[in-house]
Amino acid sequence: MAFRIYTKTGDAGETSLFGGKRLPKSDLRIETYGTVDELNSHIGLVRDYAEGEHVRAQLKAIQDRLFTLGANLASEPGKDMAVPDIREEDILLLEREMDRMDEALPELKNFILPGGHPAVSTCHIARCVCRRAERLVAALSQREEVAPVLLKYLNRLSDYLFVLSRELARERGVEEVVWAPRKG
Repeated sequence: MAFRIYTKTGDAGETSLFGGKRLPKSDLRIETYGTVDELNSHIGLVRDYAEGEHVRAQLKAIQDRLFTLGANLASEPGKDMAVPDIREEDILLLEREMDRMDEALPELKNFILPGGHPAVSTCHIARCVCRRAERLVAALSQREEVAPVLLKYLNRLSDYLFVLSRELARERGVEEVVWAPRKG
């Protein structure tokens, strides 16, 4: 018999964590890893727009890390089982990539508005979803044990996505639109 994607076990509004614990689909933990999954999809779209092979490879690695992060969040807390991990070196890689991109970017002196090209806008959307995922992980960590490195990774990833949006604009010759607050 072929594998079926549907199980019918969630028809009553519950789902299972890795480890077997059942939770309502509205639970904060489910919302949190669902938002990480949403972020991963947005990163896939950014990767589709990316032109350089180096950036595409970095985004693929980030998607892999987001699956790892999601697996951590989808695992039953306190249950003794093997769960893939996010490491400090994953965060350092993001920092190195931001530093590399920053070298070619003009100094940021003002807030900039998202937009200018679909690749840039998509990257900003991913950044915003990343910030939401970060807020949800922060909220979950106040309620249950969450590895601090997960929150740190999402924080750094949102910064990376901001710098990447600027790099994508630079590569495409798109002028950054400076936010000009209304006076009086």
